[in-house]
Amino acid sequence: MKALTLTQPWATLVAIGAKQIETRSWNTSYRGPLAIHAAKGWPTSAKDICFEEPFVSALEAANFMELDNLPRGVIVATCELVHIKKIDELTPFPACSAFARRKGLWLLNAREHAFGDYSMGRYMWLLDNVVMLPEPVPAKGALSLWEWGGG
Repeated sequence: MKALTLTQPWATLVAIGAKQIETRSWNTSYRGPLAIHAAKGWPTSAKDICFEEPFVSALEAANFMELDNLPRGVIVATCELVHIKKIDELTPFPACSAFARRKGLWLLNAREHAFGDYSMGRYMWLLDNVVMLPEPVPAKGALSLWEWGGG
């Protein structure tokens, strides 16, 4: 199964269903099953954002009350990568919301927008059928898409 490594708190936000759109600087032709891996490293800037809204509310709603409880170096969820849309001058914030509504599954609301980088030229990866693993599975992550043997 293909896997994608995300820094915390974004890996957990995907796993708990709070984040349905992952933003990337690159595109891929791959569509299909995808494991979400929580990176082992955790920069201070990513820790600090956990205390800001809407991050703190989303994490607390899923009972992640302490930063140390966010798993790292593990697969936290599986999902499907179903579509990718490039963000360009024709897809400003309101148009992205219309695009998401046409797809029927994703709404780029203010909270979702806060969880990603929707700068022009980046890509929205639309995730569906997210299943949080009951127990995270240790795995060594990598850049880009990589093969995870546990799926």
